[in-house]
Amino acid sequence: MLEWNAEQYSKFKKERTLPAIDLANSINSENVRKVLDVGCGIGNSTAVLKRRFPNARIIGADNSDDMLVAARKNNPELEFMKLDASTDLVNISDRYDVVFSNACIQWIPNHRLLIKRLMELLKKDGTLAIQIPQQAKHPMHRIVKSVAESEKWKQKIPVSRVFHILTEEEYFDILSELSDNFRMWETTYFHTMFSHQSIIEWYKGTGLRPFLEQLSESDKGKFENDVLTETKRYYPIQQNGGIIFRFPRLFMTAIK
Repeated sequence: MLEWNAEQYSKFKKERTLPAIDLANSINSENVRKVLDVGCGIGNSTAVLKRRFPNARIIGADNSDDMLVAARKNNPELEFMKLDASTDLVNISDRYDVVFSNACIQWIPNHRLLIKRLMELLKKDGTLAIQIPQQAKHPMHRIVKSVAESEKWKQKIPVSRVFHILTEEEYFDILSELSDNFRMWETTYFHTMFSHQSIIEWYKGTGLRPFLEQLSESDKGKFENDVLTETKRYYPIQQNGGIIFRFPRLFMTAIK
């Protein structure tokens, strides 16, 4: 299992929280008394949900001890628990008004079964709300994959990252089988980065991890430098010195 680094992930907390805010704001706020935040990470999305539903019991859940330590430290007034969404959902007996997951399920296989199990955690008329990165549309994933599969690195990185995300059409069919009231939409965030190294730091907290964890300490820096070289070729610098870092994300809500 991949180890998460809360400190690295937190470097872009503001940018990573924006989709959670947008997703939370898309949920009807009436009669929400109990919310489960699946894959809460450092607790930023859990805090967003508490602001959105101040009278509700909000529970953040994650399978990373490091993330949960940070979440409890950052939000001592909130409730958190350890949960592996790939195996533990069937053991939850509680039912929720909202089951929320922001930028989490892309790490979990079998989305057809996973989304079904998430829906089963809802009370009648409850809302499932999910946001996932549109990885197939994001150039950084292609850049990292291309470098990892090059002659220089393919022997040292034998295991490529597995992408569990389905097509938009597949998600549509899954949701249509589970709900007669669902929405899907895509938002592309135009983040501003002020160096190409900042983009690398962003991905060291997420998408670079499966590759870096296969390398020795000395090779990690070399691999990062090769990815940085390709990143500089793809992302131009704007007039003010900033770099437009486009990040497309898919949103889904469904009523049980």
